[in-house]
Amino acid sequence: MASSPTEYVTHHLKHLSVGEGFWTIHIDTLFWSWVTGLIFLGVFYGAARAVTAGVPGKMQNFVETILEFVDKSVGDAFHGPKDLLAPLALTIFVWVFLWNLMDLIPVDLFPVLAAMVGIEYMRVVPSADMSATFSLSLSVLALIIYYGIKGKGAAGFGKEFLFHPFGKNPLLVPFNLILNTVEMIAKPVSLALRLFGNLYAAELIFILIAMLPFWIQWLPGSAWAIFHILVIPLQAFIFMTLTIVYIALAYEKH
Repeated sequence: MASSPTEYVTHHLKHLSVGEGFWTIHIDTLFWSWVTGLIFLGVFYGAARAVTAGVPGKMQNFVETILEFVDKSVGDAFHGPKDLLAPLALTIFVWVFLWNLMDLIPVDLFPVLAAMVGIEYMRVVPSADMSATFSLSLSVLALIIYYGIKGKGAAGFGKEFLFHPFGKNPLLVPFNLILNTVEMIAKPVSLALRLFGNLYAAELIFILIAMLPFWIQWLPGSAWAIFHILVIPLQAFIFMTLTIVYIALAYEKH
């Protein structure tokens, strides 16, 4: 697969893709996003089908704990209707968690298996791909705008965008517009780059550890994996919480 350390790292960081430039499609990211999404749906659907009013099983307890945690997180920050936001927060938390969890798979496993069937490149951590994190954060941006209009009305949303924070003085409208535009753009950018940066760095460290002699890999690899177990749910929680907060701020009248 690679004959030098540089080629080894480069090979593991290259996507299976089609197209060029802006229109490049990362097939491996899409594939593993679908796989983790289907796992999420399968587990929760199975738990819902098996729910009982009697003594709950371990899977029901696990799913109910996640649901209660997400519902409480939404209820603490958002005071509007939760019919869309609660399922959205649950989806973001579990899906991003599963994306991140893929980073604990040995870095050579799926690239080697893919090479056996003639596939040259294979990356399995969607959250280490900026295209995936930005796609998710742009979806959040669309919902921020939607909830801003839903909570304040189109006129109220536009009025706040033009006259906040410096008031209704016409001379200050351009400054308000610039500040609010920068703030609006910064939200999805910060969401995407925070998640991408943490998982890309973690993936790169696992790749570097895999270059060590086999007999010593387990020591730094185990230590980094244990630390990374803390990062995986934390990044999912941060992405979910900031999404809830951003939408709540957009919905509330200031």
